[in-house]
Amino acid sequence: MTSVSVSTPGKVRPTSGPGALASPRNRTILVALLLAIATVALYFPVHTHPFVNYDDSLYVTENEQVQAGLTWVTVKWAFTSFKGTWHPLTWLTHEFDCQFFGQDPGEAHVVNMLLHSLNVVLLFWVLQAATGYLGRSAMVAALFAVHPINVESVAWIAERKTPLSMVFFLLALGAYRWYALKPRAGRYILVTFLFAVGLLAKPQIITFPCVLLLWDYWPLRRMFPADRESAEPANARIPAKSLSWLVLEKLPLFALSVASALITMVGASTDKVFYPLSLRLEAAIVSYVQYLGKALWPSRLAVFYPHPGDSLPPWQVYAALFLLVAITALVFESRRQRYLLVGWLWFLGTLVPMLGLRPVGYRGMQGIADRYAYLPFIGLFILICWGVADLVSRREPGRSPAWLTACSLAVLLLLATVTHRQISYWSDNVTLWSHALEVTGPNWLAENNLGKVLMSEGKEEAGVAHFFRAVAIYPNDPASNLNIALYEQKRGNFSDAVPHFKIAIAMSQDNQLKIAALTNLGRTYSELGNQAQASECFSAAARLNR
Repeated sequence: MTSVSVSTPGKVRPTSGPGALASPRNRTILVALLLAIATVALYFPVHTHPFVNYDDSLYVTENEQVQAGLTWVTVKWAFTSFKGTWHPLTWLTHEFDCQFFGQDPGEAHVVNMLLHSLNVVLLFWVLQAATGYLGRSAMVAALFAVHPINVESVAWIAERKTPLSMVFFLLALGAYRWYALKPRAGRYILVTFLFAVGLLAKPQIITFPCVLLLWDYWPLRRMFPADRESAEPANARIPAKSLSWLVLEKLPLFALSVASALITMVGASTDKVFYPLSLRLEAAIVSYVQYLGKALWPSRLAVFYPHPGDSLPPWQVYAALFLLVAITALVFESRRQRYLLVGWLWFLGTLVPMLGLRPVGYRGMQGIADRYAYLPFIGLFILICWGVADLVSRREPGRSPAWLTACSLAVLLLLATVTHRQISYWSDNVTLWSHALEVTGPNWLAENNLGKVLMSEGKEEAGVAHFFRAVAIYPNDPASNLNIALYEQKRGNFSDAVPHFKIAIAMSQDNQLKIAALTNLGRTYSELGNQAQASECFSAAARLNR
């Protein structure tokens, strides 16, 4: 009977011997099941969580199209709506939820949880198939499963688009190796189709063709195959190609990426740019180092990090740039270990669309975001896991020491503990926004959203105090100004309400918010006896509502 032994740490080798786990296939299936079960167990508490008062209203609770479920009209709307970005597949999944579960946040959270679990298994499968390494692939997938940075993408219903797009990204990446083994038109069409479907979920994955070029370099080694004798046996049958051929091969995929980027930019063409390009570049450079810090020490995570604006000191920008250049130089110098270069460039490249260089919506007012690391951190996990395993194998060749396994499990347990706590912050809106204020300092969005929760609970004085704090931080915030204006209007302070209504109207890019502000400003003018101004506001609201 055939069994396996490990002659290179983590790499499956056939030998002889008994046992149900003797088959590499059985071991792979077992590891995949363990990863899926562990991920579900860790994230299971989200099924008791409510909707969040941040974009969940846009995506579900106040979206009439989504609440109507799956009909021809709503499917058509999903493909023609440009709320935020163009992601029709994401809209369809929310419509699916409402069709079968109603407005039950528990079931919607379960869908997010299952998508993340599926991504964990797919990541393990893609890496193990491409490299032949079982242990290292499992560790990368386990880090992806339990790292606290990914809580936001799972525990936030409105962020369904991130794990959903990743499903098709990983399926396309797995299909690409199948294509590379025997290039055929049908196989290439499958890769292209999966990538296109992923873009329909979220355009964040537009860097996929660049990732494929990295994948050609390692682990497939289709690119620069001079040292092909050291290639992974799993890819020995993959034919090598020239660099020019590999680039030309991906032109249809690049065309899809360009088309998706153009659609996204057209949809965001009316978004206000809050900071000049120079400040956005500085923030982007520093954000890379901030992400690195959260990868290695995932603390003080929050749902919203305000953009630093012009508050970054020059030394911080230069220090961050120096660190990025130094790491890049080191990985190029160590190019014999190809995974180092691939992992680092994966991290740098896949993060580019999310750096805020071309702001979309609130992205222009926020700095980093946990959900933006969902795809990029895979590169760091590959770099770390392969690097540590190779370092240990050179010190203790021919075996995988027990202490390495113990340390790996300890790291995963520690991360899982932090993740469990991070999940708990999403258990209700007060906890979520109070935690954000605690770890980020001055945060206008957290102040406003916490104020809305308190107002909905009847704690008006406490709620409006948060609105005023939000306006003190960011005077032109339309939502906070509208909330203050409505409060003053309710109390009969009509003159005090007018300037806040005007700011909300002038600064908002949300038609629904503008309509509400104009309508209520019209009522306020009526109370003040200014019927001409009132009529003008009502007419403007009617024009927007057409």
